[in-house]
Amino acid sequence: MPELPEVEYVARQLRAELVGRTIIAASVDWPRTVAPLEPDEFRARLVGARVTAIRRRGKYLLIELSGGDTLLVHRRMSGNLVFSRAGETVAYARVSLELDDGRRVVFSDPRKFGRLSLAATSDVPQTLGALGPEPLDDAFTASALAERLARQGRAIKAVLLEQSIVAGLGNIYADEALFRAGIHPTRPARGLLPGEIMALRDGIRHVLRTGIEHGGTTFGRHRDVFNEAGTNVEHLLVYRRTGQPCLRCGTPIQRMVVAQRGTHFCPRCQPPRSDS
Repeated sequence: MPELPEVEYVARQLRAELVGRTIIAASVDWPRTVAPLEPDEFRARLVGARVTAIRRRGKYLLIELSGGDTLLVHRRMSGNLVFSRAGETVAYARVSLELDDGRRVVFSDPRKFGRLSLAATSDVPQTLGALGPEPLDDAFTASALAERLARQGRAIKAVLLEQSIVAGLGNIYADEALFRAGIHPTRPARGLLPGEIMALRDGIRHVLRTGIEHGGTTFGRHRDVFNEAGTNVEHLLVYRRTGQPCLRCGTPIQRMVVAQRGTHFCPRCQPPRSDS
Protein backbone atom coordinates (compact mmCIF):
# COMPACT_ATOMS: atom_id res chain seq x y z
CA MET A 1 0.00 0.00 0.00
CA PRO A 2 1.33 3.46 -0.84
CA GLU A 3 2.43 5.29 2.30
CA LEU A 4 2.99 8.98 2.96
CA PRO A 5 6.04 9.42 0.68
CA GLU A 6 4.36 7.81 -2.31
CA VAL A 7 1.21 9.90 -1.86
CA GLU A 8 3.11 13.11 -1.16
CA TYR A 9 5.32 12.69 -4.23
CA VAL A 10 2.27 12.25 -6.45
CA ALA A 11 0.55 15.20 -4.75
CA ARG A 12 3.49 17.42 -5.64
CA GLN A 13 3.41 16.25 -9.25
CA LEU A 14 -0.33 16.88 -9.50
CA ARG A 15 0.05 20.30 -7.90
CA ALA A 16 2.35 21.29 -10.75
CA GLU A 17 0.28 19.68 -13.51
CA LEU A 18 -3.37 19.74 -12.46
CA VAL A 19 -4.14 22.95 -10.59
CA GLY A 20 -6.10 25.28 -12.87
CA ARG A 21 -7.28 22.52 -15.18
CA THR A 22 -11.01 21.94 -15.70
CA ILE A 23 -12.62 18.50 -15.78
CA ILE A 24 -14.71 18.32 -18.95
CA ALA A 25 -15.79 14.67 -18.77
CA ALA A 26 -15.62 11.71 -16.40
CA SER A 27 -16.18 7.98 -16.74
CA VAL A 28 -16.57 5.25 -14.13
CA ASP A 29 -15.66 1.77 -15.28
CA TRP A 30 -15.88 0.08 -11.85
CA PRO A 31 -18.77 1.57 -9.82
CA ARG A 32 -17.53 0.25 -6.48
CA THR A 33 -14.53 2.56 -6.80
CA VAL A 34 -16.83 5.54 -6.19
CA ALA A 35 -19.36 3.87 -3.86
CA PRO A 36 -21.55 4.83 -2.08
CA LEU A 37 -22.06 7.52 -4.73
CA GLU A 38 -23.77 6.42 -7.90
CA PRO A 39 -21.59 6.92 -11.00
CA ASP A 40 -24.06 9.45 -12.45
CA GLU A 41 -23.86 11.64 -9.34
CA PHE A 42 -20.10 11.28 -9.20
CA ARG A 43 -19.79 12.45 -12.80
CA ALA A 44 -22.27 15.29 -12.35
CA ARG A 45 -20.36 16.76 -9.40
CA LEU A 46 -17.02 16.61 -11.22
CA VAL A 47 -17.76 17.72 -14.76
CA GLY A 48 -17.21 21.46 -15.18
CA ALA A 49 -15.25 21.79 -11.94
CA ARG A 50 -11.83 23.41 -11.95
CA VAL A 51 -9.03 22.01 -9.79
CA THR A 52 -8.09 24.70 -7.28
CA ALA A 53 -5.64 22.92 -4.96
CA ILE A 54 -3.93 19.60 -4.27
CA ARG A 55 -3.32 18.53 -0.70
CA ARG A 56 -2.52 15.37 1.23
CA ARG A 57 -3.70 14.09 4.61
CA GLY A 58 -2.10 10.87 5.80
CA LYS A 59 -2.40 8.43 2.90
CA TYR A 60 -5.26 10.39 1.31
CA LEU A 61 -4.78 12.55 -1.77
CA LEU A 62 -7.13 15.55 -1.71
CA ILE A 63 -8.10 17.28 -4.96
CA GLU A 64 -10.02 20.48 -4.20
CA LEU A 65 -12.55 21.64 -6.80
CA SER A 66 -14.10 25.00 -7.64
CA GLY A 67 -17.64 23.86 -6.88
CA GLY A 68 -16.90 23.38 -3.18
CA ASP A 69 -16.18 19.64 -3.31
CA THR A 70 -12.96 17.77 -2.63
CA LEU A 71 -12.12 14.52 -4.38
CA LEU A 72 -10.56 12.15 -1.84
CA VAL A 73 -8.35 9.45 -3.33
CA HIS A 74 -7.26 6.47 -1.25
CA ARG A 75 -5.04 4.27 -3.39
CA ARG A 76 -4.96 1.33 -0.96
CA MET A 77 -3.13 -1.76 -2.23
CA SER A 78 -2.60 -1.16 -5.93
CA GLY A 79 -4.16 2.12 -7.07
CA ASN A 80 -2.28 4.71 -9.12
CA LEU A 81 -3.23 8.03 -10.68
CA VAL A 82 -1.59 8.40 -14.08
CA PHE A 83 -1.81 10.86 -16.94
CA SER A 84 -2.72 9.67 -20.42
CA ARG A 85 -3.81 11.15 -23.71
CA ALA A 86 -7.38 10.86 -24.95
CA GLY A 87 -7.84 7.50 -26.64
CA GLU A 88 -4.76 5.98 -25.01
CA THR A 89 -5.49 2.69 -23.24
CA VAL A 90 -4.55 2.45 -19.56
CA ALA A 91 -4.62 -1.01 -17.99
CA TYR A 92 -7.03 -1.56 -15.09
CA ALA A 93 -8.68 1.84 -15.54
CA ARG A 94 -11.48 2.26 -12.98
CA VAL A 95 -12.15 6.02 -13.19
CA SER A 96 -11.04 8.49 -15.86
CA LEU A 97 -11.19 12.30 -15.76
CA GLU A 98 -10.83 14.16 -19.05
CA LEU A 99 -9.16 17.56 -18.78
CA ASP A 100 -9.45 20.72 -20.82
CA ASP A 101 -5.87 20.38 -22.10
CA GLY A 102 -6.51 17.07 -23.88
CA ARG A 103 -5.10 14.83 -21.19
CA ARG A 104 -6.83 12.39 -18.88
CA VAL A 105 -6.16 11.50 -15.26
CA VAL A 106 -6.82 7.78 -14.88
CA PHE A 107 -7.20 5.84 -11.64
CA SER A 108 -5.69 2.44 -12.45
CA ASP A 109 -6.26 -0.25 -9.84
CA PRO A 110 -5.83 -3.95 -10.68
CA ARG A 111 -6.94 -5.22 -7.26
CA LYS A 112 -9.97 -2.90 -7.12
CA PHE A 113 -9.49 -1.93 -3.46
CA GLY A 114 -8.87 1.78 -4.08
CA ARG A 115 -11.62 4.30 -3.45
CA LEU A 116 -12.52 7.75 -4.76
CA SER A 117 -15.05 9.78 -2.82
CA LEU A 118 -16.44 13.30 -2.82
CA ALA A 119 -16.98 15.48 0.23
CA ALA A 120 -17.70 19.14 0.79
CA THR A 121 -14.31 20.78 1.24
CA SER A 122 -15.47 22.27 4.54
CA ASP A 123 -16.26 18.76 5.82
CA VAL A 124 -12.90 17.18 4.98
CA PRO A 125 -11.25 17.90 8.36
CA GLN A 126 -14.13 16.15 10.11
CA THR A 127 -14.21 13.32 7.55
CA LEU A 128 -10.53 12.60 8.25
CA GLY A 129 -10.68 13.60 11.88
CA ALA A 130 -9.59 10.20 13.21
CA LEU A 131 -6.15 10.57 11.65
CA GLY A 132 -3.24 11.36 13.89
CA PRO A 133 -0.70 14.16 13.46
CA GLU A 134 1.21 14.73 10.24
CA PRO A 135 4.77 13.57 10.97
CA LEU A 136 6.39 16.22 8.77
CA ASP A 137 4.58 19.10 10.47
CA ASP A 138 6.40 21.23 13.04
CA ALA A 139 3.82 20.20 15.64
CA PHE A 140 5.06 16.61 15.47
CA THR A 141 7.52 16.95 18.33
CA ALA A 142 9.04 14.29 20.54
CA SER A 143 6.75 15.34 23.38
CA ALA A 144 3.69 15.08 21.12
CA LEU A 145 4.74 11.57 20.08
CA ALA A 146 5.48 10.61 23.68
CA GLU A 147 1.97 11.65 24.71
CA ARG A 148 0.44 9.37 22.10
CA LEU A 149 2.64 6.43 23.07
CA ALA A 150 2.24 6.80 26.83
CA ARG A 151 -0.85 4.58 27.15
CA GLN A 152 0.10 2.06 24.48
CA GLY A 153 1.24 -1.28 25.89
CA ARG A 154 1.45 -2.98 22.50
CA ALA A 155 4.60 -3.46 20.44
CA ILE A 156 5.89 -0.18 19.07
CA LYS A 157 5.79 -1.52 15.50
CA ALA A 158 2.07 -2.30 15.83
CA VAL A 159 1.37 1.11 17.37
CA LEU A 160 3.18 2.98 14.59
CA LEU A 161 0.92 1.34 12.02
CA GLU A 162 -2.16 2.88 13.67
CA GLN A 163 -3.16 5.91 11.61
CA SER A 164 -4.57 7.57 14.72
CA ILE A 165 -1.05 7.65 16.20
CA VAL A 166 0.93 8.89 13.19
CA ALA A 167 -0.83 9.69 9.91
CA GLY A 168 0.64 8.17 6.77
CA LEU A 169 3.16 5.80 8.31
CA GLY A 170 3.04 2.18 7.09
CA ASN A 171 5.02 -1.03 7.12
CA ILE A 172 8.05 0.05 5.09
CA TYR A 173 8.78 3.33 6.82
CA ALA A 174 7.94 2.05 10.31
CA ASP A 175 10.64 -0.63 9.94
CA GLU A 176 13.12 1.90 8.59
CA ALA A 177 12.40 4.45 11.33
CA LEU A 178 12.73 1.88 14.12
CA PHE A 179 16.09 0.80 12.72
CA ARG A 180 17.36 4.35 12.60
CA ALA A 181 16.22 4.85 16.19
CA GLY A 182 17.80 1.59 17.37
CA ILE A 183 14.49 0.32 18.77
CA HIS A 184 13.43 -3.33 18.63
CA PRO A 185 10.01 -3.68 16.93
CA THR A 186 8.46 -5.59 19.86
CA ARG A 187 9.33 -3.06 22.56
CA PRO A 188 6.17 -1.88 24.37
CA ALA A 189 5.45 1.61 23.12
CA ARG A 190 4.85 3.05 26.59
CA GLY A 191 8.23 1.70 27.76
CA LEU A 192 10.33 3.83 25.41
CA LEU A 193 12.70 6.26 27.09
CA PRO A 194 12.65 10.00 26.26
CA GLY A 195 15.86 9.75 24.25
CA GLU A 196 14.46 6.83 22.28
CA ILE A 197 11.28 8.72 21.48
CA MET A 198 13.33 11.67 20.25
CA ALA A 199 15.38 9.32 18.06
CA LEU A 200 12.19 7.69 16.77
CA ARG A 201 10.60 11.02 15.93
CA ASP A 202 13.74 12.05 14.06
CA GLY A 203 13.94 8.66 12.36
CA ILE A 204 10.35 8.87 11.15
CA ARG A 205 10.90 12.29 9.64
CA HIS A 206 14.18 11.26 8.03
CA VAL A 207 12.87 8.14 6.29
CA LEU A 208 9.74 9.91 5.06
CA ARG A 209 11.71 12.79 3.59
CA THR A 210 14.14 10.37 1.97
CA GLY A 211 11.23 8.43 0.50
CA ILE A 212 9.69 11.59 -0.97
CA GLU A 213 13.04 12.70 -2.40
CA HIS A 214 13.33 9.44 -4.34
CA GLY A 215 9.76 9.21 -5.60
CA GLY A 216 8.60 6.62 -3.09
CA THR A 217 9.36 2.94 -2.77
CA THR A 218 8.30 0.62 -5.57
CA PHE A 219 8.28 -3.13 -5.01
CA GLY A 220 5.08 -3.82 -6.89
CA ARG A 221 2.45 -1.43 -8.23
CA HIS A 222 3.40 2.07 -7.06
CA ARG A 223 3.92 4.48 -9.96
CA ASP A 224 3.90 8.25 -10.17
CA VAL A 225 1.62 10.25 -12.47
CA PHE A 226 3.97 9.65 -15.41
CA ASN A 227 3.97 5.90 -14.77
CA GLU A 228 7.51 5.94 -13.38
CA ALA A 229 8.57 3.71 -10.48
CA GLY A 230 10.01 5.21 -7.30
CA THR A 231 13.68 4.53 -6.55
CA ASN A 232 13.68 4.65 -2.76
CA VAL A 233 14.18 0.87 -2.61
CA GLU A 234 17.85 1.65 -3.17
CA HIS A 235 17.91 3.59 0.11
CA LEU A 236 16.23 1.08 2.44
CA LEU A 237 18.38 -0.24 5.26
CA VAL A 238 16.30 -3.15 6.61
CA TYR A 239 12.97 -3.55 4.83
CA ARG A 240 12.95 -6.72 2.69
CA ARG A 241 16.66 -7.27 3.31
CA THR A 242 16.20 -10.50 5.27
CA GLY A 243 19.48 -12.40 5.54
CA GLN A 244 21.54 -9.62 4.03
CA PRO A 245 24.23 -7.96 6.18
CA CYS A 246 23.24 -4.89 8.14
CA LEU A 247 24.75 -1.87 6.44
CA ARG A 248 25.90 -0.61 9.84
CA CYS A 249 27.26 -3.65 11.66
CA GLY A 250 27.21 -6.57 9.22
CA THR A 251 24.80 -8.72 11.24
CA PRO A 252 22.23 -10.51 9.03
CA ILE A 253 18.88 -8.70 8.93
CA GLN A 254 16.08 -10.75 10.47
CA ARG A 255 12.38 -10.93 9.74
CA MET A 256 9.54 -11.55 12.19
CA VAL A 257 5.79 -10.98 12.22
CA VAL A 258 4.39 -8.17 14.35
CA ALA A 259 0.70 -7.26 14.18
CA GLN A 260 0.36 -9.67 11.24
CA ARG A 261 2.89 -7.67 9.23
CA GLY A 262 6.31 -8.76 8.07
CA THR A 263 8.83 -6.82 10.14
CA HIS A 264 12.53 -6.39 9.40
CA PHE A 265 15.23 -5.45 11.90
CA CYS A 266 18.87 -5.83 12.87
CA PRO A 267 19.19 -7.88 16.10
CA ARG A 268 22.43 -6.13 16.99
CA CYS A 269 21.53 -2.53 16.20
CA GLN A 270 18.01 -2.98 17.64
CA PRO A 271 18.50 -5.20 20.69
CA PRO A 272 15.49 -6.21 22.77
CA ARG A 273 15.32 -4.94 26.34
CA SER A 274 13.99 -6.49 29.50
CA ASP A 275 10.74 -4.51 29.09
CA SER A 276 10.03 -6.29 25.72
